[in-house]
Amino acid sequence: MERLIGSPARAAPARGVWHRSRATAWWRHFTLPGAWVALVFACLSFTPSLLPRGGPFQGLVSGISAVIGYGLGVAGAWLWREFANRPPRAPSTRAWRGFFGVAAVALAASLVLGWHWQASIRERMGMPHPGRAGYLFAPFIAALLFFLLIGAGRGLRALSRRLNARLSRHIGPRAARATSGLAVAALTFLVLSGVLWDGLISLADRTLALQDTTTAEGVHPPRSPLRSGSPDSLVPWETLGREGRNFVAQGPSVEDLSAFHDSTAEEPIRVYAGYASAPDAERRAELAVRDLERAGGFEREYLLVVTTTGSGWVVPESVEAFEFLTGGDSAIVSMQYSHLWSWLSVLVDQQRAREAGRALFDAVYERWSRLPEDRRPKLFVFGESLGSYGGETAFSGERDLANRTHGALFVGPPQFNTLYREFTDQRDAGSPEVEPVYRSGRIVRFSRRPAEQIPPTSAPWGDSRVLYLLHPSDPITWWSPQLLLRRPDWLREPRGDDVVDAVVWLPFVTFWQVTADLPLGMAVPPGYGHVYTGEHVDGWLALLRPQGWTEQKTARLRERLRPTP
Repeated sequence: MERLIGSPARAAPARGVWHRSRATAWWRHFTLPGAWVALVFACLSFTPSLLPRGGPFQGLVSGISAVIGYGLGVAGAWLWREFANRPPRAPSTRAWRGFFGVAAVALAASLVLGWHWQASIRERMGMPHPGRAGYLFAPFIAALLFFLLIGAGRGLRALSRRLNARLSRHIGPRAARATSGLAVAALTFLVLSGVLWDGLISLADRTLALQDTTTAEGVHPPRSPLRSGSPDSLVPWETLGREGRNFVAQGPSVEDLSAFHDSTAEEPIRVYAGYASAPDAERRAELAVRDLERAGGFEREYLLVVTTTGSGWVVPESVEAFEFLTGGDSAIVSMQYSHLWSWLSVLVDQQRAREAGRALFDAVYERWSRLPEDRRPKLFVFGESLGSYGGETAFSGERDLANRTHGALFVGPPQFNTLYREFTDQRDAGSPEVEPVYRSGRIVRFSRRPAEQIPPTSAPWGDSRVLYLLHPSDPITWWSPQLLLRRPDWLREPRGDDVVDAVVWLPFVTFWQVTADLPLGMAVPPGYGHVYTGEHVDGWLALLRPQGWTEQKTARLRERLRPTP
């Protein structure tokens, strides 16, 4: 890579053991400015972020960070020489010795501090620490990845040289160098951002689409006409996808609900349209609403519209909490728009989530609004992660949410959610970004611990309520390209209790650190990261406010919905 923008000329090896021969002086194939910046970036990659990491994953992050630093160092040195009009110079043996001495101390200190910070994060989240041995693998993995990626860059340099040699036969040497460099850079960009990235996304989509043809063990087609995929349903069982089949085939039975409430309960209605159930979002939504009407969903007391995560997953704890709190007198409708994992969908599936959320709610609302006012079910909306983004898109603001629904629960919202950003950016003065207060909490409120009182506790909360659940340690919520160059409020203001004090904002570094946290969001205990298990009960309780409900019932329901380890 450095050959594309200039590199130091070769110098004769110094006498002595240090440069016994060119074959042993492997470091002479690297530039010293690039090595210094690579070292800085590698050390900074050990600084703490939102979530804990194991040794191998830390090595992966550190290796990529070092490559990015090396590229920036090489480019910066070349730019400085161009402006200073100075030729490249080979670094002295003493300079390389100084670098290796500093590198050994800096990396050792970074490794020790990094392990200490990781232990602090794990302790704060109640996670066991894997020990020092695994973390010692991080430097070796980082070094291996660094050399592999630099080797790939050298391959591109060789390609540029070959192209330059061919072009020099037809055009001037300067034009040939510029053209070959630009051509290789453009080809690399197109491969990485287009062919490779799109290919990986397409491969992931196809692979996960195959998983949609499978069914989890113990899941069977429902016989009840109140479920999609049943013999009476308009939606065939085989088109529901893996997560859709899980949704319609599971959930509390009438016996479960009756025993919990110690009174006769109804069987809840569950309706779902899979990705293969119809060709596009609008027709999937129409099919789901027709199946909802067939099952009698508009005759229930409560109706919930759920926008799924990317894979079509409907959060089981949330919908079951809704059914228990409503005594089964409920109908839930949802549909799938993608096959990808939640954290990956956040990056690439925003358009499909928007289309699905708007199409489904609009289709439900159009049918719901034609009912006589005294016969309409109470209409609620739910979305988690990218589902919250899709769920928001059907509404223009807080008043629209209040006028067209009886309440909404949005969990773990990504930073690019339109309404979430509006509510947060325009929050009342003095309220922090990790738990903002919007217009005295008259309609919209935020909570990181819904089992506690939801602020502002002294202000009235209207009949139609909107509640956002978010964790200060959730990378899905805080990831944003703006982290590259701007310090966010959540690191400027008092931070959440699940984020260690050592987390600071650094240009470029913080963005990369939070990006690396994205796939780890579900690898932490409930109540941290992107795991909201157990908090849905309290969230729905704040919105539904069922009559005759007690603290004992809340404790029993939390225990019942607690996932088995």
